Amino acid sequence: MGITVYQYPGCDTCRRALKWMKSRDLDFQSIHIVDSPPSRSQVEDLWRRSGLPLKRLFNTAGRSYREGGFSQRLPEMSESDALDALAADGKLIKRPLLDAGSSVLVGFNEERYGEALV
Repeated sequence: MGITVYQYPGCDTCRRALKWMKSRDLDFQSIHIVDSPPSRSQVEDLWRRSGLPLKRLFNTAGRSYREGGFSQRLPEMSESDALDALAADGKLIKRPLLDAGSSVLVGFNEERYGEALV
């Protein structure tokens, strides 16, 4: 399986991650996370394979998170409702969201990317 990166072109962190991968000649597919967000089943699969708490998939610094009141709502939301919310709004998902098959990475950290991809 290849590498798929869900990213937002206006995001500095996404641009840094893509630049890092290009500088290492990694072959990847880039998907605009707002125009083509992962489906509900994809979000659930990515979350489970990431091994992270579900809250870590939320872009807590984003407008959708703030305007949606997720800081108050998320602790009380069911897992299913949280996954539905992520799938409904790509801007709610922390980015970049990288699927390398055996690893799923949320956000960009050079060390973690290096361990998982190089």
